Amino acid sequence: MTRQQAIEETIARCRRRVNQAIEEDLPIKHPERLYEASRYLLDAGGKRLRPTMLLLSADSLADVDPGSQEYRQFPTPDGRDVDVLSAAVSIEIIQSFTLIHDDIMDDDDVRRGVRAVHREYDLSTAILAGDTLYSKAFENILHTGAPPDRSVRALAELATTCTEICEGQALDIEFETREDVTPEEYTEMVELKTAVLYAAAASVPAIVLGYNDAVDSLHSYGLDVGRAFQIQDDLLDLTTPTGKLGKQRGSDLVENKQTLITVHARNQGVDVDNLVDTDSVEAVSEKEIEQAVEVLEASGSIEYARETAQEYVQSGKKHLEVLPDNEARDRLCDIADYLVEREY
Repeated sequence: MTRQQAIEETIARCRRRVNQAIEEDLPIKHPERLYEASRYLLDAGGKRLRPTMLLLSADSLADVDPGSQEYRQFPTPDGRDVDVLSAAVSIEIIQSFTLIHDDIMDDDDVRRGVRAVHREYDLSTAILAGDTLYSKAFENILHTGAPPDRSVRALAELATTCTEICEGQALDIEFETREDVTPEEYTEMVELKTAVLYAAAASVPAIVLGYNDAVDSLHSYGLDVGRAFQIQDDLLDLTTPTGKLGKQRGSDLVENKQTLITVHARNQGVDVDNLVDTDSVEAVSEKEIEQAVEVLEASGSIEYARETAQEYVQSGKKHLEVLPDNEARDRLCDIADYLVEREY
């Protein structure tokens, strides 16, 4: 089995476990329409990369085979069993609520290859679905069975993470009207909007299981690979076909989203605002996007973004040295590489 096959098999195993846990922890109940809308994107798929990272972190700390533990309880150093899958579901629920609200703010039509929640249902139901998921994430993290002090710390981590995600989203919106965004400002925005949820995913297992010495290092690992993930996402928006991407290719460029690619290109003298002739995602053509990509490649901006993402991955993997030297730690390294090697 190749390294790529091993990590994909591990992700698939973790995804199956998380999907089953979502069915148990977020059942569709009365009022059915609200919970169907809340589950809509969760049921539409997704790689479950963040909860996979959480489970692998727990596997490494507990020194068990990566992704293969079929039960919910993990042993802790003080002899207590903790339901780590509840924490994994909380992380994925937070991710889903941010996607629902992102699609509303961006007025997007498609997510994960299906109609956005506010298109499939309606705007009011989509807002309520996102709010429901937000509260359910905190409810679920309290079901791990961890001691009260650890539960409160994990709850605080999720609360801080959600606040930071909103701060990052606000910066992202602000940057749409600015042409002077610096690489440092972009990095701050990415850290808040995207990387902090990876940081929470990596570090929460150490919190609830009681491995206090590993919390900060795992948090730093998650921040670095989360930054790399977002940069790769920005690259994929330009380089992956619409059908494979699950949304309109080049939409970030059309909507004037600031990315490391466009920030770098501006610094190279590229007139980024006029790379495409339309401000409508529906109206942009593949030819326009292809021509824009050629300009961005010629300016070195795409390669610069790729190199920066790789630097973050290498930095992130160094933080894993705090973990036991086992197969689960190796898979966490592989996950970091996977995030910048994926094609969608």
